[in-house]
Amino acid sequence: MLTVYGIKSCETCRNARKFLREKNIEHKFHDLREDGLSIQMLERWVARLGWQRLLNKKSLTWRKIPEVDRSELTRDKALAVMIESPTLIKRPVLEDDKFIAVGFSEKRFAEFLKNL
Repeated sequence: MLTVYGIKSCETCRNARKFLREKNIEHKFHDLREDGLSIQMLERWVARLGWQRLLNKKSLTWRKIPEVDRSELTRDKALAVMIESPTLIKRPVLEDDKFIAVGFSEKRFAEFLKNL
């Protein structure tokens, strides 16, 4: 089943879920704050996308991290900060057995969903 990972208060996540409902695409929503984020989930996403693509460097949470911690970021450090602060993950993460997508774009979602 298609899963949308995000945060309930995120406007982009709400837009993605609305799009899926309007297209009658069955899905479940996993709130990263309320339902949690496991290292296994993060490792799975990183294996398919790379950690750089998941890390939201435009977020307020990112700007609050001290510069010393942001510089020379490695994969392991990035995963640690994303586990500690799930709001550092670009949202939503849309995952199915056949694909994974980060961020919301109606055009891109429509392309992915053709194969469901």
